[in-house]
Order: sequence, then C-alpha cells, then structure tokens
Amino acid sequence: MSEAAGITTVFIPLVIRKRNGRPRIAPPDDYVANDDNGGVDPHIMRALALAWSWKRKLGTGEASCNQDIATAEGLTAAYVGRVVRLAYLAPNVLHKLLIERNAPAVRLKDLWYAIDLPWAEQDAAIYKTRTVPSN
Repeated sequence: MSEAAGITTVFIPLVIRKRNGRPRIAPPDDYVANDDNGGVDPHIMRALALAWSWKRKLGTGEASCNQDIATAEGLTAAYVGRVVRLAYLAPNVLHKLLIERNAPAVRLKDLWYAIDLPWAEQDAAIYKTRTVPSN
C-alpha cells in the first residue's frame, strides 16, 4: 500500500485465469493456505478484488450505479453495494488480509459488520481475541 498526494494505491496479489472460457479471480500460484494461521480464504480475496474493481468502475463513470454493475454481473444491487463497501476497510486490515495473509477464522460476514466501525476499531472487531474460559 502506498500513499502519495492524497491518493491511496492498494496492490492486491491476485491473478485472473480463464476457466471454461470465463475469467476467474484466483490467488497467486505461490498462495498456500496455512493451517496454523488460517491463511486467507480465496472468497475473501475475490470479494476484495471485486470491491476495488467495482469501486473503480463507479469512480470512472464506467458504471453509474450499483444497479448497472449488478445487471452486468447477474447479481443483485444489494449484494454489489455490500461488496463495494469492502473497498473502504481500514488500510491496516487490508494489509493483514492481503500482504501478511493473517486471517485466522475471518469470514466475509465479519468484514461486512466491521465496515460500519471507524478504522481504528475495525482491526479489533475483525481479529477478535477469543479466550477460552478457565475452569
């Protein structure tokens, strides 16, 4: 992640592969899910890639609203709206998910709930510390 002149650039390590003639977003070849820390779920990586792609389309005017994207992708506008919001996750959360690949038990649902929180609180909400009660 880099920042210059008020513009934030986020690099998401993904590749686009064709499967059955259709492009698919996939993790890089060197991606290995680590059972010790959970790795990053490819579904989360795909959702983040879609979020940034759709945000770019909305920003450049390629699509004028979520409904345009939903119609083109064969999805609902509500789902597109929910996914686009993932582009506004805190930079430190994106760094942990995509660069450090530190995502123990993180689900898309956790990310969607955390978006409503200020950036300072998102990390704690997503990476909640789960303690085992002592007897």
